[in-house]
Amino acid sequence: MSHATLISAFAITMALAGFVFGVVYFATLRRTIVIIATRRGGRGLLVLTLGRISAVVLFLAAAAKLGAAALLAALLGFMLARTVAVRAARRSL
Repeated sequence: MSHATLISAFAITMALAGFVFGVVYFATLRRTIVIIATRRGGRGLLVLTLGRISAVVLFLAAAAKLGAAALLAALLGFMLARTVAVRAARRSL
């Protein structure tokens, strides 16, 4: 395998990881919104919010340590998951 092929496979893997992480992130965000809308708040809301934000910071920091291509690919996958989540939310209205 050539160096370019390995980089491409790695970028695709990071994009997929970013997509999966994004799907989980936006599902958690939706759950947070439901908690806010039903006024159940409290400690669970704080835990979900801090956990969600901490997880995205750690994920993107880990991707950044792997290099610029890994970070950009992970961010691309994450933004693709955002697009999917927004479209799903619009359909449910």
